[in-house]
Amino acid sequence: MQQKIIILDFGSQTTQLIGRRVRELDTFCEILPYNKFPKDDPSVIGVILSGSPYSVHDPEAFKVDLSQFVGRLPVLGICYGAQFISHTLGGRVEKADSREYGRAHLQSFDKENPLFKEFADNSQVWMSHGDTITAIPEGFECIASTNDVKYAAYASKENPVWAVQFHPEVFHSVQGTQLLKNFVVDICGSKQDWSAASFVDTTVAELKAQVGDDRVILGLSGGVDSSVAAVLLNRAIGNNLTCIFVDHGMLRKNEFSDVMHDYECLGLNVIGVDASEKFFADLAGVTDPEQKRKIIGRDFVEVFNAEARKITGAKWLAQGTIYPDRIESLNITGKVIKSHHNVGGLPEEMHLQLCEPLKWLFKDEVRRVGRQLGMPEHLITRHPFPGPGLAVRILGDITREKVRVLQDADDIYIRGLRDYKVRLSGDEARRVLAAGVPAAMTDGEVEVSLYDQIWQAGAVLLSTVRSVGVMGDERTYENPVALRAVTSTDAMTADWAHLPYDFLAKVSNEIINKVRGVNRVCYDISSKPPSTIEWE
Repeated sequence: MQQKIIILDFGSQTTQLIGRRVRELDTFCEILPYNKFPKDDPSVIGVILSGSPYSVHDPEAFKVDLSQFVGRLPVLGICYGAQFISHTLGGRVEKADSREYGRAHLQSFDKENPLFKEFADNSQVWMSHGDTITAIPEGFECIASTNDVKYAAYASKENPVWAVQFHPEVFHSVQGTQLLKNFVVDICGSKQDWSAASFVDTTVAELKAQVGDDRVILGLSGGVDSSVAAVLLNRAIGNNLTCIFVDHGMLRKNEFSDVMHDYECLGLNVIGVDASEKFFADLAGVTDPEQKRKIIGRDFVEVFNAEARKITGAKWLAQGTIYPDRIESLNITGKVIKSHHNVGGLPEEMHLQLCEPLKWLFKDEVRRVGRQLGMPEHLITRHPFPGPGLAVRILGDITREKVRVLQDADDIYIRGLRDYKVRLSGDEARRVLAAGVPAAMTDGEVEVSLYDQIWQAGAVLLSTVRSVGVMGDERTYENPVALRAVTSTDAMTADWAHLPYDFLAKVSNEIINKVRGVNRVCYDISSKPPSTIEWE
């Protein structure tokens, strides 16, 4: 029986990050809404209560019956979780004089308490709360304090219950992973048997049992999720898997041929379909962003289904759905549970069953599985790319010439990000390592490319805008290109990447000199929210 930690989500933006940190400890975990604790599940070895945007005093605050697990399983409350435990069991939580936010240091902590095993003096932690605990329940004791927060951490004297008002899951809490390891491994007793290698072995066996000798169809996009799903299925069922890779004409420069070559080298049975004529014809003259997306989505389904019908005896449709797509998230404004599942319904006429081999993995785990399967690094570390491709990065109507211009500019930009290496130390180094960037620390430093530090990057053609320029002695009247690069952990929120000036200068110069039709380059410094990552 596979052990697991249950993380009860009270609506924190960092709940998924808690899950990723637990998985990094080679321990399986599930993130569930606060009110869906699985009763009578013998595989559960511990419970973590997440943070929340609510105060425990808000009438609409999320509440859970602690008796379901307190006294039965080890429990760790984080931020709101810590305040909720105190408030519910007879302690006191009050509005802080000022919001306790940012870096703090543990001035004192109980070195004998198992939660703080191997902690260094004055360890840096990250606070983010408006309330503070001013009294803890009877039968509990304070086990850590900062300058401003008396009860930075407390624990029960009678039951295996711990609570911290800081966030160990964020990289600013320097020894946060150590704290989670102390809880998950030492206190809960994890065997640490959840790994990329064990996942591959277990999943291949499960796929063989699930699918048997049936034929399976998988739609490939060139992205990491569908590619890893394909290689995993190929290992399980070989040529009984048929992959379909549709080129709608708006992929990156040379991407269709390059990715097809990669897939063939991986031994995949792939059908490549150049359907660009259909897509460009149907998009002619369309300028509304939503209409463009709908046309591309409709055409893709039509092309994919037409190819799929040619494959006789297929009984399964495989998809690269990953765990964050399926986690039920809390919609705080409406206090309802909503699903962020991104998988559309199967066309009824296909009569296929759904196969999702990656459905329990976070994105960084998908990449680790890809490495375990021996896939090339450039496929594994590829940035997310929108389904409609460059169509949502061209303002105005879509033509082959506009796509050509954007492909050339984008190619220069992405190659430049891959080629530009930087050395990082301290918080910056910890941030990229925590994000799963493939790099080794040497003498306190890591060397990584700009591409590997960024969640997503691409060029945008402002084809509805004309800009005056001068090239040689001639006046030009051409289009600007905007460069976009963001840092993120889950794409729900994103910040613009602070790229070096010398890099931007070099890329701008190269695009203007080499790409016919572009005479100006801008850099987008908008965060999400209020902006989105894509322009359309």
